[in-house]
Amino acid sequence: MANQTNGQSPVHLLTKAEKYEILEAKNKEALQGGGERRIASQHKKGKLTARERLTLLLDEGTFEEIGKFVEHRATDFGLEKEVYLGDGVVTGYGEVNGRLVYVYSQDFTVFGGSLSETHAEKICKVMDLAMKNGAPIIGLNDSGGARIQEGVVSLGGYADIFYRNTLASGVVPQLSAIMGPCAGGAVYSPAITDFILMVENTSYMFVTGPNVVKTVTQEEVTAEELGGASTHSTKSGVTHFSSANEVQCITDIKELLSYMPQNCEEDAPIYEYELGDETKKELNDIIPDNPNQPYDMREVIDGVVDDNSFKEVHKNFAENIVVGFARLGGRSIGIVGNQPASMAGVLDIDASVKGARFVRFCDSFNIPLLVLEDVPGFLPGTDQEWNAIITNGAKLLYAFSEATVPRVTVITRKAYGGAYDVMNSKHIGADMNYAWPSAEIAVMGAKGAAEIIFKREIAEAEDSESKLQEKVDEYTSKFANPYRAARRGFIDEVITPENTRIKLIRAFKMLENKVDTLPKKKHGNIPL
Repeated sequence: MANQTNGQSPVHLLTKAEKYEILEAKNKEALQGGGERRIASQHKKGKLTARERLTLLLDEGTFEEIGKFVEHRATDFGLEKEVYLGDGVVTGYGEVNGRLVYVYSQDFTVFGGSLSETHAEKICKVMDLAMKNGAPIIGLNDSGGARIQEGVVSLGGYADIFYRNTLASGVVPQLSAIMGPCAGGAVYSPAITDFILMVENTSYMFVTGPNVVKTVTQEEVTAEELGGASTHSTKSGVTHFSSANEVQCITDIKELLSYMPQNCEEDAPIYEYELGDETKKELNDIIPDNPNQPYDMREVIDGVVDDNSFKEVHKNFAENIVVGFARLGGRSIGIVGNQPASMAGVLDIDASVKGARFVRFCDSFNIPLLVLEDVPGFLPGTDQEWNAIITNGAKLLYAFSEATVPRVTVITRKAYGGAYDVMNSKHIGADMNYAWPSAEIAVMGAKGAAEIIFKREIAEAEDSESKLQEKVDEYTSKFANPYRAARRGFIDEVITPENTRIKLIRAFKMLENKVDTLPKKKHGNIPL
């Protein structure tokens, strides 16, 4: 019987070869993003494309893309005539140094990387997979913000991401690299993640841009001044790392991951290490004879950790405290140290918040904490009091008190007043507390204490200055040393600096199976 077509052309059924050709064509189209002209524009700005960034980040041949052929669903404002495969974000999974990670990389060549409903759905999908499979999430952000043409569904997409960021917090590590613009609501996803990295001169973050700032406050400010990498790494503390270029930024991401476990139920990778002579005589010469003379706590850190293993976090923000990751005998640790070379190492608002955030990350992911203490107290002054040093200082106290990971403290010199308590003292749950012979553990400095305790004697003395010095010396000999605290068991051992490294290796080895639990509760109410 003849084929009945009712006057219409017969339907052409595709051959297998033609189906393969369509797939190949779609794959090529997806790889082009917004097209060659826009890719060239991205390169001209000194920026890589979304796919080039993933090629640098992931081990060769390990990337598996998810949602390559996704298209937006919008039909308003002519969007139905402009459709790109992938819809402005490349998502999937792969490996970094052999470890599974989930990734999303926003593509600025497609609608300026703006977030649409489907764009957000792709990101949410890999975040859900990361949670289910217990692996880190890495976001490479390069987006002009919400896709205005989509209205509320774009805003809803952001909220869907924020919600997942919050659920994933403390479950899997979350890293955000800002590789271009990140403005408006887009900034809040990185802000919830664990670490933010920015690229100098090509990335910025702000809630409201320079034009809005000028309209509302009459301030003239550039995007770089308002929210560039330098601003956020030094003034606001929003970003933890400022990288010279995108290649360095991706290298920093890989290094960071090496100190972290895959999730909250695992431990960080252990690197092979063979014990040798762990004596470090150079540590004996770091503390100056003059107790008021500064020194660099990084010298102490370099002397106790494995060679070249210290990865400092927030290096240029709140420089009176030093935080970062390192390895000790091949094991990952987090370090919090007062910095006498900056503001004498006092604790202020920024230092307290910086330290607290880092401590809570380490505790979330089973990374033991080493505290190196030389703190003369909290910074006095109206600026600090009026801006809530009480509440902000309590954040660091709360973070240490709540931490259940192994915690070890070494007091190198000053441990004065309430700051002694806050800096991981025995009284708030530290496991092992050591002191160098140069340690001074007291309510306050000897001069201030003598002026209060012996006020009348000094005032009535013929030579008040000599009497003051006499009382300062008396107070120093009685209290400004580690031995009273050691007698009470608040210090477990007074050790020579050169033996610090081996003591710490053994202490953390002893504590590696530590089990500690907090009282049953939904969650605590940290003083935010």
